[in-house]
Amino acid sequence: MLLCVDDNPGVLEYERALFERSGYMVVTAASPREGLKLALMSKFDAVLLDYRMPEMDGHQFASEMRRIRPEIPVVMVSSEEMIPEETRKLVDAVVTKNEAVRELLPTVTRLCNRLSPA
Repeated sequence: MLLCVDDNPGVLEYERALFERSGYMVVTAASPREGLKLALMSKFDAVLLDYRMPEMDGHQFASEMRRIRPEIPVVMVSSEEMIPEETRKLVDAVVTKNEAVRELLPTVTRLCNRLSPA
């Protein structure tokens, strides 16, 4: 089960469709605070998040995830080309939104140690 956190509903819908077609269960959160509440309530195989979000940015969210659920892989999916190095150290992978079509599914599959359904 994946948790996708982004303030853009279009991105959440894209991620949901992509991963559900590939056999994943997907839970979405439209805000970082909602995402953290969900992460406390359920066990996820991975978390995907945006870097730029209101209230709490991706760095702060990733830092909280490492504190509350350090075992869950975190993938930053962002249009930001220049993710700060200290943020990159908090996450397991960074996929830019312009590379998401090609890179997102294989990256998450690798981190979750799952084989893509044929």
